[in-house]
Amino acid sequence: MSIMLLEIKDLYVHFHTLRGTVKALDGVNLDVGRGEVLGLVGETGSGKTVTGLSIIRLLEPNAEIKGGEIFFEGRDLLKLPMSEILKIRGRDISMIFQEPKAALNPVMQAGDQVAEAFLVHEELTKDEARKRVLEMFRRVGLPDPERIYKSYPHELSGGMAQRVVISMALALKPKLLIADEPTSALDVTIQAQIMDLFRELINELGTSVIYITHDMALAAEISDRIAVMYAGRIVEIADTETIFENPLHPYTQGLLRSIPKLGYRGKLFSMKGEIPPLINPPSGCRFHPRCPKRFEPCDKEVPQLVEVERGHKVACFLFGGASS
Repeated sequence: MSIMLLEIKDLYVHFHTLRGTVKALDGVNLDVGRGEVLGLVGETGSGKTVTGLSIIRLLEPNAEIKGGEIFFEGRDLLKLPMSEILKIRGRDISMIFQEPKAALNPVMQAGDQVAEAFLVHEELTKDEARKRVLEMFRRVGLPDPERIYKSYPHELSGGMAQRVVISMALALKPKLLIADEPTSALDVTIQAQIMDLFRELINELGTSVIYITHDMALAAEISDRIAVMYAGRIVEIADTETIFENPLHPYTQGLLRSIPKLGYRGKLFSMKGEIPPLINPPSGCRFHPRCPKRFEPCDKEVPQLVEVERGHKVACFLFGGASS
């Protein structure tokens, strides 16, 4: 029996737009173990959020899953009826979205929004749900939980709103939490507080996490393993220490070089170019137009993820990635 809680196999997702078909995910393979924190890292437009939304089937109406499988505890989520998916969302799999205030209903009190999880999935009375919500608010360090319960999102600071969203996501002790840049809208001081709280809660609950971020340094703080994503493909995956000490893919190396060093006064490194438009992505390796190490097969053939050492996979012809 697999020890993996989640396994994504050859996932392809397209978006049909007036300008053409956006090939957002192109054969994504990813897994998450029980109790593991997996950092999913890459620039904006890499496909990180689409991967998370695909898992809980919250994609926009113009999205089409062209192929692949998403196994959660042995069941393919892509084959389940929506009635079953609705039972899984919030209870077994939760998601924290990028903008906390945008994730909250502006015309509902904060406490009532968290209480919905208890009312729907555990069929508690309103009084029982209220008590559970107040308990969650205390656990996430919200001051004066009674007042926060009655507050509307616009009455909360960014840090408070994020703690409410974390309460909502962890209320039912989900087996998998997808955290999509949960601190990106917060200032540095509040970000550090939220990260400390986040680590404490997931360790306490034993929840598996996919932590989506563009920040390699932030991913290093919390992740057991890191998967690096570029233009809809996973290009490297390994445990966090290995990624930082022995990055193999030129894109991973570029991301690491972009991290500011304390005390460094020279010019900061930045990779040339940008993620290509995925309506008409480049042939072969999608990173090859920006890659300083590209050579003959890179612009024609697609490198596959190959294991170069135990647990360390990379999709690059420099390391023998067999073409498809």
